[in-house]
Amino acid sequence: MAGASIELDYRIQDKEVIRAFKRLEKAGADTEPLFADIGEHLIISHDERFGDQESPTGEPWEPLNEKYRLRKKKNQDKILILDSYLRDLLAYNAGNGALEFGTPSIYGATHQFGDEDRGIPARPFLGVSGSDETEIQHITLDYVKQALLG
Repeated sequence: MAGASIELDYRIQDKEVIRAFKRLEKAGADTEPLFADIGEHLIISHDERFGDQESPTGEPWEPLNEKYRLRKKKNQDKILILDSYLRDLLAYNAGNGALEFGTPSIYGATHQFGDEDRGIPARPFLGVSGSDETEIQHITLDYVKQALLG
């Protein structure tokens, strides 16, 4: 390199800083608590979306077929809600390094992706919205701050 250069050799001697880095390293090695917090947030946000009757992107769900709506015994004005099983069965599995979120209901995929053969339109209910992304960033930052501060 032409010109001038400088080389820095810096060692951290502060024991508290070193302890903070060790806590951060430990938190990074066990992310299950972080993913559990994110899973709890997703349960709440999906419940709210069922109330708002909209997809994670904010699009209203496709209206019910009028014939089906008329023969529905309850919740005739609600989409994807008859007995609330689909909403109530949403769950997550938080592990170290991973989060699974969804429903064990077979008909969950039918409603998420639709079923042309049966005339059921896709009504996406699973996903991460823009506000979810922001909240997930806040949850993650809080997790890191907690690790650093102890």
